[in-house]
Amino acid sequence: MGHFVPHTDAEIDAMLEFMGLSSLDELFAVVPEGLRLAVGEDGEGGGGQAGPRHLDIPDGLSEPDVAAEMEHLAARNAVGAELLCFAGGGAYDHEVPATVRRVAMRSEFVTAYTPYQPEVAQGVLQALFEYQTMLARLTGVEIANASLYDGASACVEAVNLAAAATGRSTAWVSRGVNPNWRDVVRTFAAGSGHEVVEVDLHDGVTRWPDTATATSSGDRTQQPGAVVVQYPNYLGCLEDLAGARRLADELGALLVVAFDPVAAGLLHSPGSLGADVVVGEGQPFGTPLSFGGPYLGLFSCRKDHVRRLPGRLVGETVDTEGRRAYVTTLRTREQDIRREKASSNVCTNQTLIAVCCAVQLAWLGTTGLRELALRCARGTRYAREALLRLDGVEPLVGTPVLREFAVRLPVPAEMAVERMADEGFLAGIALGDEYGVGLLVAVTERRTRDQIDAYAAALEKVIR
Repeated sequence: MGHFVPHTDAEIDAMLEFMGLSSLDELFAVVPEGLRLAVGEDGEGGGGQAGPRHLDIPDGLSEPDVAAEMEHLAARNAVGAELLCFAGGGAYDHEVPATVRRVAMRSEFVTAYTPYQPEVAQGVLQALFEYQTMLARLTGVEIANASLYDGASACVEAVNLAAAATGRSTAWVSRGVNPNWRDVVRTFAAGSGHEVVEVDLHDGVTRWPDTATATSSGDRTQQPGAVVVQYPNYLGCLEDLAGARRLADELGALLVVAFDPVAAGLLHSPGSLGADVVVGEGQPFGTPLSFGGPYLGLFSCRKDHVRRLPGRLVGETVDTEGRRAYVTTLRTREQDIRREKASSNVCTNQTLIAVCCAVQLAWLGTTGLRELALRCARGTRYAREALLRLDGVEPLVGTPVLREFAVRLPVPAEMAVERMADEGFLAGIALGDEYGVGLLVAVTERRTRDQIDAYAAALEKVIR
């Protein structure tokens, strides 16, 4: 339970005296009478002013009674500790090493002041600088910011950057990009005036349209400024980034790649395959599922676009005595931004979660990251083969996958997910018509061979 410090009568009187008021009635006089509550016989109510409404609620409980009721309600939830998680789709049940919490939850990070005043925030600034450095190396492009809100908002900012860089308001977005991210992109596009053209999949990978149609247009603004693809995509399939790069070159567009930071332990980096902007969800590194957030938006780009970079960027410099020091630089904060050239109004980041990510990346190192990705890939292959041995279970697509896969079941996927919960499993994500109806399954390093066998046995029981 959190701390609660009420206002005393003396504090209320001091406030009223400072404001030149004689009572709380005067303070709330600006609130229309119909919105205020009537006063009860005990003098309690909406500031002592009678009104037409009464607050019809039972008497309050003591703090221990409230805590006990909350615990009782919470116990009714089926939490991750009770269900073995085989769901993914952008949020994954990865191990969070003990060292992450031990380091990132130190008071210097948890209570640190926002780093606009570098003289009191050197530790946080250095941690963010290290985070940026590791992310730039992981993505294969030169510049990484200090993070954004989540993967979806990072994808939005990538489209904004591409539109500003190319002068074109259209983005071609693969349907292999997380559908939730695409929803967010469309929502923001409605306000920014950008046009989002979604490109269909064929056997699990993007079938890009003929560039002749786009390039034949006499109006360059109708051609896409951004080509957005996910790698691996939402179905776990490996997209052809080299082909997407060629497409972007033919169109004069920027290539935006939404990458899986865990899969990056085995795959070539998006930057090495031609990405101009790389975005992603950093939740797998240092952040538990946490009922959906807060998470961590990864964002990096080529140096050519650094002045359009959204959010915070931490740079290294020296102080007046020649010592190494860190500052925020090229800031997009309201006081600094050049509004006529800005492509984003984001001026903050997820500092603490970025520090958690940095701690886990440093803890894993290059060898550890590869081992993590390899364990996920091997578990995915084992689980996929186990499910495809079941009668009536078929692959949804034939394209190679890495650490997530989709299958078609002989029963509705929604029903299978519901029944599998009774068996003790969070079975996956039921895919809708957009993907041909199936079940999306994710395997992380936390899933053992015995757990996968038990999952397959439970699914066989459910689909009979």
